[in-house]
Amino acid sequence: MAIHPTDQSATAAKADQSKTAPTSTDRSRGPQRRRPSNVELPEHLPARMLNEFVYCPRLFYYEWVEGLFVHNTDTVDGAQRHEKIDSKSDPLPAPDQDGPERFHARSVELTSDTLGIIAKIDLVEGIGARATPVDYKRGAPRDTPEGPEPWPADRMQVSAQALVLRENGYECDEAVLYYDRTRQRVRVPIDDALVQETIDTLERARAAARSSLIPPPLVDSPKCPRCSLVGICLPDETEAIGEATDPGSRPRQIPLLPDEVDDDVFEIIEQATDAPIRRLVPARDDLRPLYINGNGLSIGRTSEVLQVREKGKVLQEVRLNEVSHVNVFGNNQLTAAAIHGLCRLEKPIAHFSFGGWFYGVTQGMGLKNVFLRRDQFRRADDRPFCLAVARSIVSTKVRNQRTLLKRNHEEPPRTSLDALKRFADQALRAEALDELLGIEGNAARIYFAALPGMIKLEDDAERIEFDFRTRNRRPPRDPVNALLSFAYSLLTRDFTIACHVVGFDPFMGFYHQPRFGRPALALDLMEGFRPLVADSAVLTAINTRMVQPSDFIRVGGAVAMTNGGRKALIRAYEQRIDTLVSHPIFGYRVSYRRVFEIQARLLARVVTGELSALPGFETR
Repeated sequence: MAIHPTDQSATAAKADQSKTAPTSTDRSRGPQRRRPSNVELPEHLPARMLNEFVYCPRLFYYEWVEGLFVHNTDTVDGAQRHEKIDSKSDPLPAPDQDGPERFHARSVELTSDTLGIIAKIDLVEGIGARATPVDYKRGAPRDTPEGPEPWPADRMQVSAQALVLRENGYECDEAVLYYDRTRQRVRVPIDDALVQETIDTLERARAAARSSLIPPPLVDSPKCPRCSLVGICLPDETEAIGEATDPGSRPRQIPLLPDEVDDDVFEIIEQATDAPIRRLVPARDDLRPLYINGNGLSIGRTSEVLQVREKGKVLQEVRLNEVSHVNVFGNNQLTAAAIHGLCRLEKPIAHFSFGGWFYGVTQGMGLKNVFLRRDQFRRADDRPFCLAVARSIVSTKVRNQRTLLKRNHEEPPRTSLDALKRFADQALRAEALDELLGIEGNAARIYFAALPGMIKLEDDAERIEFDFRTRNRRPPRDPVNALLSFAYSLLTRDFTIACHVVGFDPFMGFYHQPRFGRPALALDLMEGFRPLVADSAVLTAINTRMVQPSDFIRVGGAVAMTNGGRKALIRAYEQRIDTLVSHPIFGYRVSYRRVFEIQARLLARVVTGELSALPGFETR
């Protein structure tokens, strides 16, 4: 099996080829996502994509139609195992009916214009006009009482390779699959039945790619856990939210979209599942952000290593493959080599002012499909849809504000808690975006009025320094507001990056309306996380004395943070988003950093119609 940017999924999705025989749970159901059908697809379908289609139609769609691919340990291992095969390419001799010469040709690429297939064959063995394709697989063959057998997806791939060889003038009666783990060669006869099955599968794959219905995820399938695209697909999560209501272990209220309920009644449904949802996504991201917080620093690149220099002296070295993104504050420079290396690996560069104002992001090409963005812009003009999403956003934010008060206030005012609960319920029944803005503003006034009760300092001088009266900004006029503004900038950055990762345009929102320079959709997504992440990080930084009064500079009526103050809050913020939290809907434990992307992908499911409602992330 040749490894290409999308070819490695044969390793990723099937891991060590430890597939099980089809079972009753290895199926797909539920709502299907719609996309425009007027999409031009490549003229030739790669033979490896028939492998993906047989294995999982949804995986086939993501890889071939949307061009998505993510590495995991299995794909990296598969790529390393194929280095020797891919390092050499041999010419394939022309078919010779009378030639007695044996030949071995590696990394052969051929096409069939009749069938519309292109195949990269690891090895072609033959003599004269007879040829046998050999495809290398990382795992083991299927174990049956009759002996080792090829997996159905692998069998389909080598059959397509055989048909391509036939069209190019070779006699091809069998193919070979070599399974590296057990070092076994498994032969596949190319008979009439398999040829017809291959042609039929090819037609079904093309029909699936052209259809406006995108394949739904597999249900409770053993194929999912080691698939490298599972964090994009979210099969169990999508199924759990989209399935019909049944009694289950985790009741959850999710508002339906307005076109699914009566105009005067905002119906509430109970989300439930019969069994705990498998945590298929990693709990934490192994990569970490790099912060460049100084003045006059230079960030360059030597090979695959970033170097931070001051006046020519190397202060720090960081490997590119260990960085999730880079944050640059103030007057610091990146060399062209550093920018090129980060863009090539799709690692964003976030730019901030010296005071912490978020300017924007530099990144690579990102997702090359436009399907989600096309749906996003179409939905942004759908006022009932925007209202439904905005209801969930505002209600979730207010409930999380109430939760933070209950958790952290010395003596949470009952009137404030009751008012926040009332506003959260009102948000679910709001009839216009302007009404929601008013509800959000009233809730914020009550919440911030109670915020001083969550600042717990015993020293009188410190209490005076961190005295908080009301929320203010541009510029912040006290240390607490300076901390809140900076924390919100970091949160905006994270959700702007999440939008790019998922394929959204961060500047077209549903609750926050377009405004020049404002990442409206990132602000939509982050609203519910302001109290849970940003406010919580600020309170931790103050109450644990990570920040001190000396970490702030007063200029006129404005207050700004020093380098030390920013470093302290960044540390508190990063600790917070790396904290494991039990997902309120799915039950498993993941970090807030991972939750950000999950929430963005769930919104994408709603935008494309695969899910009917946006579930808010609310902690208890």
